[in-house]
Amino acid sequence: MPVKKRKKDFTLSEKLYIPEIMKGLGLTLKHMFKPKVTMEYPEVKFNPPAAFRGRPVLVQEENGVERCVACGLCARVCPALAIEVQASETNLDKERFPERFEINMIRCIFCGFCEEVCPEEAIVMSKDYELVFRNRNDAIFGKDKLLVPIAKLHDRLEFLRNFK
Repeated sequence: MPVKKRKKDFTLSEKLYIPEIMKGLGLTLKHMFKPKVTMEYPEVKFNPPAAFRGRPVLVQEENGVERCVACGLCARVCPALAIEVQASETNLDKERFPERFEINMIRCIFCGFCEEVCPEEAIVMSKDYELVFRNRNDAIFGKDKLLVPIAKLHDRLEFLRNFK
């Protein structure tokens, strides 16, 4: 019985994988001589883009009122169960506000689900990435640490409005 010949038989160099090895070495050499992009961290701070997901914060309007209406969607959608919201009633235009809003930053995985589900754009991911805790109680952020003026979050809010 005659041996069927394949459509393409490999040459000796292809059987030894020499072209593929040379392609890999060429790629390595190409990247070796590119300029390095190393930041000298404590001296040179990283300025993250608007799409960066740092620690979550609550948006505070110019008049000092927080945007949150204590709907609790952020707490329900959080996969790490890091958010805890306790609602109370108010006499302002909105009916409710969070009497207690806490995020356990040790549990937070910075996924951004809380930001996506919020109907009021009240919780957003900030540019803060330096988080240091001396004990577990310091890692529980209440409203005192979470409220940030809207002026500091302008670029993140614009990013969210463009991509929602």
